Amino acid sequence: MSAQPVPFITRINPALAQRVQEELGQNVYLCYQCVKCTSGCPLAEFFDWQPNQILRALQLGQEDIALQAKTPWLCASCQTCSTRCPQGLDITAIMAFLTRQALQRGITPSVSEVNITNQAFKRQVKLWGRSYELGLMAEIMLRTGRLTEDLDLGIKVIGKNKMPFLPAIVRPPRKVPATIRTTKTVGYYPGCSLHSTAVEYNLSTKAVCKALGLDLVEPRGWVCCGSTPIHRADPDYALRLPMENLRLIEQSGLSEVTMPCAACFNHHKAALYELRHAPQRKAALDKEMGYTYQGAVQVRALHETLYYRIGPEKLASAVQTKLDGLRVVCYYGCLLSRPPQVTETAHPENPTELDALMIALGLDVKDWSYKTTCCGATHSLSRPDIVLTLSRRLIDYARQADAEAIVVACPLCHTNLDARQIQMGLDEPMPVFYFTQLMAIALGMPDKAALHKNIVDPRPLLQAKGIPIA
Repeated sequence: MSAQPVPFITRINPALAQRVQEELGQNVYLCYQCVKCTSGCPLAEFFDWQPNQILRALQLGQEDIALQAKTPWLCASCQTCSTRCPQGLDITAIMAFLTRQALQRGITPSVSEVNITNQAFKRQVKLWGRSYELGLMAEIMLRTGRLTEDLDLGIKVIGKNKMPFLPAIVRPPRKVPATIRTTKTVGYYPGCSLHSTAVEYNLSTKAVCKALGLDLVEPRGWVCCGSTPIHRADPDYALRLPMENLRLIEQSGLSEVTMPCAACFNHHKAALYELRHAPQRKAALDKEMGYTYQGAVQVRALHETLYYRIGPEKLASAVQTKLDGLRVVCYYGCLLSRPPQVTETAHPENPTELDALMIALGLDVKDWSYKTTCCGATHSLSRPDIVLTLSRRLIDYARQADAEAIVVACPLCHTNLDARQIQMGLDEPMPVFYFTQLMAIALGMPDKAALHKNIVDPRPLLQAKGIPIA
């Protein structure tokens, strides 16, 4: 009598998938492998396992793949996958969860530079209250052993007097005096970069808003938004930071705050979204802050404030110097529009507000397909090789669209697209403007554009176009 065949039994361990469900409320079994997350991921070429494969590993209980892969650590948190997932899975949050879970289990990070950057950033913010960029860079260089990496970039930035040598120590005050406000008063949260490497953005923003009749009020004692490193490494601390800022603004009596930085804008909006959908977390945070947040503050990105408060028509009527003949593309980056349920953006893949403002200045705004494609900003300090690849492509795509310059609305994007050009080996550099710099020129205030602060000098291009800059 022949032996009966032994049935092949596959046992699925759902433990890690259950942890994802418990902590994030994300059911990984909803994934049916449409592969949209992978096909749209700007960093897919750098991964060892693709995002859809990581989700399949979670479904099958293959914890060794999910927790030891490079992919979760290299995720740039650009929200493309979460925005495009037909099942509504927050894949970005799942990737961040896996990095934290790996550390909790004592698994050595597969991309150590990212973990070092996350921990260093958190330590700096806890110590000073804001990002201290010089100290952060020094710590990362020492801990990774990459002592000469980005020295050329650092020297350029320091030479432009855009990096303070000493940190500022800030703590949110418990009592906040009321702000005397009018219909033109808007809270102004500049974020850490505008007090250092993006000083030209800060100067031109203040000048433009004043010229257009907006009264910007910067809350005393604001702290870092946590940026992406803290939001990935410590969600509780990352929630507390932006809510402390919103507490300061609400206590002062302001009903709106504008934010020039895409990351700051996104993280404050994400905090509000989370608290709206997690009343228990809100109650715990209110108790921790000693203040019950009322939700009275509207958070807007700077270009949104100018679009909805001023509008293209009024802006056009205020123009003194037409910028005719200058061909540009508008680059929004990842976080100004994605994910739409957080940012409340009507068209997350094709926002147009910044385009409309630039057209009002007389610019020849070219259409292109890369206005929300990630520049890799999350990895600026941890994996500059990735940033250089992604940012170089964006410049090439801009040239293919017949643009002479790129217009941005984020200091992180500007650093990657402007400052890092010195490392790209380009035959011809491409100027990268903050949109407020062009607005300052158009409004008759070229001295307020602080064009001399840009690493790629945009003045020769403007002079060639006959645009007065002095």
